[in-house]
Amino acid sequence: MTAGLLDAHLTLLAEALLPYRESEGLLSRWGAALAATLAGGGRLLVAGNGGSAAEAQHLTAELVGKLRDDRQPLSAIALHAETSAMTAIGNDYGYDEVFARQVRAHGRPGDVLLLMSTSGASANLLAAARAGRDTGLRCWAFTGPAPNPLADACHEVLAVASSDSQVVQELHLVSTHVLCEYVDRELPAALATAGRPASVDAAAQVEPVRTGVEVVLDDGHRQVEAG
Repeated sequence: MTAGLLDAHLTLLAEALLPYRESEGLLSRWGAALAATLAGGGRLLVAGNGGSAAEAQHLTAELVGKLRDDRQPLSAIALHAETSAMTAIGNDYGYDEVFARQVRAHGRPGDVLLLMSTSGASANLLAAARAGRDTGLRCWAFTGPAPNPLADACHEVLAVASSDSQVVQELHLVSTHVLCEYVDRELPAALATAGRPASVDAAAQVEPVRTGVEVVLDDGHRQVEAG
């Protein structure tokens, strides 16, 4: 009996899983580093094209929202989701600059830039990596098989050893979830080191609402008259 499409796909996935297991140490180390960066007030910038764009946005959603347990929101931006900025930059500067210009705008030394690509050859991601390094960001990549140009342009890479782009993207998604798991595991210690509370009561940090009418007096002072 001829193998079906599912069986053929799972065979390719199984072939990639054995070498992929070696990524555990890298994801653990990245999770600890990212937790320290975010706990210290830093930011994660992420970008990709096509399916990788969707996966990049998945990652930022898990960090700004949550993966499993409730915790404070963490600063993460998917650059391709800034559609007005992206189209304006593409129109004015060319598509190769759509991520790089945002990296220069939002990135600060010590922030993390994560670029996702199955081919590792996208010109706009290579430009973003160069901008990230020039700006002082730590540059990581999720790619397909290495060597590839994006892997060479970044400080570190998680390269999935599969020639099938679908398998590469599927294991990038696994990597996203495991990376978030490690961030959540390391975050309490990272917050303690940074001198920040593990949970933030936002209501306690907001001034109480003043009811009534605010009046400006002749001497320039303000007072609230009860309504």
